[in-house]
Parts: sequence; C-alpha cells; structure tokens
Amino acid sequence: MTQAKDLLKNRGEEQIYCTNPGAMVNLAIGLMAEKNVGALLVKDESNAIVGIITERDVLLKVAALEKNPKITPVSEIMTEKVHRVQAKQSIEDCMEIMNTNGFRHLPVFEGDVLLGMISVKDVLRQVIAEQRNIIGHLEDYINR
Repeated sequence: MTQAKDLLKNRGEEQIYCTNPGAMVNLAIGLMAEKNVGALLVKDESNAIVGIITERDVLLKVAALEKNPKITPVSEIMTEKVHRVQAKQSIEDCMEIMNTNGFRHLPVFEGDVLLGMISVKDVLRQVIAEQRNIIGHLEDYINR
C-alpha cells in the first residue's frame, strides 16, 4: 500500500515553499511562478501554519474581484483551514480527503513535523503507475 510519504520520495528532493500572512499577493504569485508550484503554505512569525494560498485563491479572490495584488495581503485571500495527512496514510486516504473537500494540495506531516506537500497530480501519477503494474501482471498471467 502506497503511503503519503512515498509520494514525497517520488518527487525527489523538494523544498517546501511558504509565505507569510502579511506578504502582498503579487509576491506570493511571483514565488509560485518562480518555483513552478500551485500552492504555498502560509506561516506566521512563530513558524506555525496559519493557511494556504493557491492559484485558485488568486483567481477567485483577486482576479475575479479585481483586487490589486500589490496591495492585497495574503491573509485576505488565503484558505485558513489547512487539511493535512500523516506520512503513513494511504494514497486512497489522500484522494478521499482531496475529493471530499475539493482541493488539490495536501501537506504531509510526520507527527508535528512538516515533510512536504503533495498534489492531486502526485496521487494520480501513483494510481496510474499501480494500475499499469497490475495490468502488466495480469497480462503475464494470461499469456503463460
């Protein structure tokens, strides 16, 4: 059974990108673009996670409402409730959490330690790889 921590391993060495609630949205957008990520965790001065900002937040809460990203703080548009999974949770658990709550990014923790963030793309890649593996085994079995 594939676990959330396995998805992080599949990504290789990866930085966890964050911003702070007082940062202006344009800086968060710039960081997401530079690092080619779709979400940033939002941490306060004590390094506690207080939210997450995603491309969708920018689209729906800034662009659609014609707010100026240069004067809009991240705290104004971030999603405050951050769902998370533990490293040993299955990818089925991850899929269920993402699907039920309608989001695409999920921080992975081991206890209270943040290990990284997975996306729905990571989950789908793994599911497809596992299905291909099963199909290959079935084909081998049938062709014996």
